[in-house]
Amino acid sequence: MPKRGYHHGNLRQALVDAALTLIEDKGPTGFTLSEAAKTAGVTPAAVYRHFDGREELIAEAARQGYEIFVDLMEYAYETGQPSALASFEATGRAYLAFARKYPGHYIAMFESGISINHSPELAEVAGLAWGVLERAAQKLSEHIPPEKRPPAAMFSAHIWALSHGVVELFARNSPGRQSPFPPEDLLESGIGVYLRGLGLIAPDD
Repeated sequence: MPKRGYHHGNLRQALVDAALTLIEDKGPTGFTLSEAAKTAGVTPAAVYRHFDGREELIAEAARQGYEIFVDLMEYAYETGQPSALASFEATGRAYLAFARKYPGHYIAMFESGISINHSPELAEVAGLAWGVLERAAQKLSEHIPPEKRPPAAMFSAHIWALSHGVVELFARNSPGRQSPFPPEDLLESGIGVYLRGLGLIAPDD
């Protein structure tokens, strides 16, 4: 492959795309910056004009992933209206869809060990993603008197954890592990059981 060098029009993004490919194939710690440079078709020295090291490159992949994730979550929430429950469940399904469609981004975001506080930009966009789910949680609990209403931050965190668990165990083809039911059904039923237990939805909803 001919070297495109530093003058390549969008070298920074080419390096991120190369990292995403390598993350999918080898994991977030299974590649070097030299491999990312080779995959992007540039010299290793060119990488350092844009990134201080592999961690910064992965953090940028994570940041871009969160941007996509926020858009998907926002779309899911809005298209689930007018039912608060439908919107809440839609955000869970969006989590599964994102993990399937953008595995490199997902790994960079949740499995690379990169803190969301790695940079202000990453922290901001990660907060936006969390905010969509918390907003859906608040809407779902509006019918409950404030003194009896569970904290939206708490049960949105529980649903995020449930969604993440279904993704990790059953939605990403974990070796030797097969889902007894479609992941979407597992997540939807789990959300239903949990929300009924909190009294957020009626038993027959």
